[in-house]
Amino acid sequence: MDDGTASHRISGRTRLFAVIGDPVAQVRAPALLNPLFARLGVDAVLVPVHATPEHFPQVITGWLRTANVDGLLITVPHKIRACEFADELGRGAALSGSTNAMRRDPDGRWRAENFDGEGFVAGLRASGHPPAGKRVCLLGAGGAGRAIAAAVLEAGAARLTVYDPEPAKRDALRARLERHWPGRSAVLDITDGSLDCDIAVNATPLGMRPGDPLPFAPEALAPGTLVADIIMKPKETPLLAAAAALRLPTLHGHHMLDHQLDLYQAFFGLPGR
Repeated sequence: MDDGTASHRISGRTRLFAVIGDPVAQVRAPALLNPLFARLGVDAVLVPVHATPEHFPQVITGWLRTANVDGLLITVPHKIRACEFADELGRGAALSGSTNAMRRDPDGRWRAENFDGEGFVAGLRASGHPPAGKRVCLLGAGGAGRAIAAAVLEAGAARLTVYDPEPAKRDALRARLERHWPGRSAVLDITDGSLDCDIAVNATPLGMRPGDPLPFAPEALAPGTLVADIIMKPKETPLLAAAAALRLPTLHGHHMLDHQLDLYQAFFGLPGR
């Protein structure tokens, strides 16, 4: 087996993994997981799969029924819907109602888990911004936003306020959080232009495409407020650039994924480093 720098030699014995999303051009998982497989001597390959929402059920069903597929990573916008196709939900997936990783267990059943929140919190701590006791504003109540909301509250955040342009998504997340952390979350109103928090998180797709508007105005934040963006590509999103220009601390999207590698390794049963 090579050291991850040469091309992987795929054979009939190679095990398959995929990352499924719409779009997928921005995903970093193949560049991280394939070298990891090579370093660990695992005969496996991970490929990106572009599945639009209307075709997602057929696409994921096909992968789940393919005998030499061992695992899937799920990205935007399918993280909530993918839970419907799992036989069992792990704690992170059950708390958030979304999944970013699915594995085939030895009995053939598929188990779903979500490591987005745990990875995000690990990135906060590693950058010197632990969420315990902090007020967090979360923009975006989709799959990743749900996982981040649950994780920061589980990590001891004092208060979480949530905004989403789709009230139904926002309210569904609030209802889920209230069942586990009653009284510690609220609806975030951004119409008055103010954001009163210690950590402001963009968990929306705004910033992924050229010309996207900012998800919120960083000028509304107090000095010292951390601005975090979970978008992977571009690394320096317009929101983070605007925040940095105001001398606000920032956290890039890659931190959330980088801190999930060890979690993926354990979840998929890959050998230790």
